[in-house]
Amino acid sequence: MAPPPLPSPARAPERASTRGRQLLLGILGLIALLWFLYPSRSPEPQSLHKAPYLQSCPEETRHIAIIGAGSAGASAAYYINRFRQPCHRVNITVYERNHYVGGRTTTVNVYDDSDEPAELGGSIFVKVNRNLVSAAERFDLPVNSMRKASTRDEPEVLGIWDGQEFVFTQSDAGNQYWNLAKLLWKYGMSPLRTQRLMKKTVGAFLKMYGGPYFPFKSLTETALDLGLLSATAVTGQDFLQANGISEKFAHDIIQASTRVNYAQNLPQIHGLETMVCMAIEGGMSIQGGNWQIFDNMIRDSGAALFLNTSVNSIARDAGKYTVKATTLNPVQDVRASTESTYDAIILASPLQFTNITFSPPLSSPPPPIPYVSLHVTLFTSPFPLSPSAFNLQSSAGMPTTILTTTPPPASAVKEIPFNSISTLRTVLPPVNCSYPEEDSESKPQCKAPEREYLYKIFSPHQLNHSYIHSLLDTRTTTSSSSSSSSSSSSSSSSTDQKPITWIHEKRWDSYPYLPARMVFEDLRLSFQGADEDDNDDAGGLWYTSGIEEFISSMETSSLMGMNVARLVVDEGALKR
Repeated sequence: MAPPPLPSPARAPERASTRGRQLLLGILGLIALLWFLYPSRSPEPQSLHKAPYLQSCPEETRHIAIIGAGSAGASAAYYINRFRQPCHRVNITVYERNHYVGGRTTTVNVYDDSDEPAELGGSIFVKVNRNLVSAAERFDLPVNSMRKASTRDEPEVLGIWDGQEFVFTQSDAGNQYWNLAKLLWKYGMSPLRTQRLMKKTVGAFLKMYGGPYFPFKSLTETALDLGLLSATAVTGQDFLQANGISEKFAHDIIQASTRVNYAQNLPQIHGLETMVCMAIEGGMSIQGGNWQIFDNMIRDSGAALFLNTSVNSIARDAGKYTVKATTLNPVQDVRASTESTYDAIILASPLQFTNITFSPPLSSPPPPIPYVSLHVTLFTSPFPLSPSAFNLQSSAGMPTTILTTTPPPASAVKEIPFNSISTLRTVLPPVNCSYPEEDSESKPQCKAPEREYLYKIFSPHQLNHSYIHSLLDTRTTTSSSSSSSSSSSSSSSSTDQKPITWIHEKRWDSYPYLPARMVFEDLRLSFQGADEDDNDDAGGLWYTSGIEEFISSMETSSLMGMNVARLVVDEGALKR
């Protein structure tokens, strides 16, 4: 009996774009901190490697399943289609258990207004992120520069908080040369040494995009060949110390970056990821959400996309793979089961989150990846951040973006409740109208709304609302205008204004814990009892998440998806 047909492919819901500028959790301040030290060379345009030459075109069509529609899965589909020869017929199916494309890159609508999306997950990519930058250009997606991320008129001020005081502050309104002079006066040559070390380390990593390293069959061996294991084998703290970077600069500046990016301190994160945190030049995001990159990748690939679909099992038999999946129709609350056969499967999601059963079992299943539990709190308020909450006497110079580092050893503060607070932009709330109680037929009384601050907090635990209230200066409201006139502050009563007017909270398994290590997961998974030659066939079960503990980012997941796509296409061409 023929297997039941798959349900009609679904597409990600259409979402309106926004003109609002995005700011990632203080990265703007770090860009202002280091961008002028000397710019990096622009990455070379990426060329697509051609598949092995075929004297004749295959008659059959190869069927490939991709499980996961995040960065890795979308990139795998996109690059399979781009790498294959024109006469090479490939049918791609993408399964995604969520109702949207993008994985950890997704947006939420502030005030439930589709014109005001805010990034809930992966918020920024940078100039050296070759895949994301090239895809954004190819799909003509509108890009926001992080230097112009705010819609507010006040200067952006970065502060790094240690629980007692701001150990470093800088305003983007200051003279860049004066800022540099102050930086070097306080930290000596460590900023320049950090920049040189970052360029050297990231430069070695970028060689993974081209020959002779690309495509790579072993992440561990490639990292060894490129000299990157010397950075992953030690902690960020030891890596910086060995390269002559002062403990004070590492604590005040670099650790603030590892905490906002990966919620980990320098003794807990390896040296390579520490350097990646400092590769911040040319920060950008996509207007309306970075998820659009991956949605366009899947659309461009021609893949059939099935949202709300969980893969239940994968069975291997005679070199083919049978996938059983269940699709949920959330409107009708109906589940449909499907069964389809493929020549190759790309598992583009951490195995531990899939709940897939394998028949026969995997011979060496990847161990669970330990992920950081990160709480993201997005909220709006008419009130600015409170100076008194940060031991300041006045609002003059009050940071708009606050990163954190560890408190001093003798401090009474043992743990700071948040990793970062960002004032993303100002937003205009909906018009508030009411009707007179005694005359429901009269015209509504509407009050013109004033712009409010949109904040984003990263924290290791969920924050209660009373703590969030304590961070706000409820004595003062600030009216910001999108016009060229400067903003004004005025004292007003807070009795009729809520400190929080809208809030959205989300817990993510955001990124792995990244301790020092020298071995990374294989790209290919094998089944128990498989012949030794089975790993050399044109199919196989491929795994992309091994790169998560090497470098965890949207770009590196895309790199691994591209790499696996190249291997799948090459092997399929050679075996035909």
